[in-house]
Amino acid sequence: MAFHSDFEATQGRSAAAFDAGLRAYMLRVYNWMALALVLTGATAYAVVHTSLRALFFHVVQRGDAFVIAPTGLGMISVFVPLAFVLVLSFGVNRLSRSTAQLLFLLFSVAMGVSMASLLLFYTGASVVRTFFIAASLYGFMSLWGYVTNRSLMGFGSFLSMGLIGLVIASLVNMFLPAHGLTVLISFIGVLLFTGLTAYDTQRIKFSYQQYAAALPAAELRKMGVYDALTMYLNFVNLFQFLLQFTGTRSDGRD
Repeated sequence: MAFHSDFEATQGRSAAAFDAGLRAYMLRVYNWMALALVLTGATAYAVVHTSLRALFFHVVQRGDAFVIAPTGLGMISVFVPLAFVLVLSFGVNRLSRSTAQLLFLLFSVAMGVSMASLLLFYTGASVVRTFFIAASLYGFMSLWGYVTNRSLMGFGSFLSMGLIGLVIASLVNMFLPAHGLTVLISFIGVLLFTGLTAYDTQRIKFSYQQYAAALPAAELRKMGVYDALTMYLNFVNLFQFLLQFTGTRSDGRD
């Protein structure tokens, strides 16, 4: 009887230690994500409201109207974040923890430059409003993905196919723009990244359960950076698609 009680106590302590480790890991992921979002927002604000603006945007006349358009450097900046994602993805087994962390932070800055146009095309009030709407929806879905006992892993292939379809539709709409298709893409994008938020939260939780005991501390911390990248991308995409519905167009003037 005493042996049985000691065994149960040991199991209880092990479970408590594991739960504490999982919570600390998830907190680390969200801290990295939050830091990246702060850097993105600060960079976007600096590009629009300082002399950096002239490097990425200029005023052009179209008929009787004057509009703000990207410069050559501004157009290039749109694709720079993709380069960081590719380097991080292909270097997952070769990059050190500190290098992955640095690249993630530089990526978030590049995303800020890329997303600066949103502060020109939409009013500041609508951008802030959409941010809080996205944060509320994101937080709810991530919490649900963490606490639910229902396995969401079966939705992985469906969400992946939906993501591929969304990319293809976006490319088509880029060359053959249509208002109806833009609205449909935005609607699907909101649904898709809402689902991905819950799915990836649960996936991260399960991954920690699988690898926590096997990976060295440094590798576990590097894995946290990649998980933060995934969650960051989910939030940014959800925010941008929501902005299509809740954003108020601006004339671009200061």
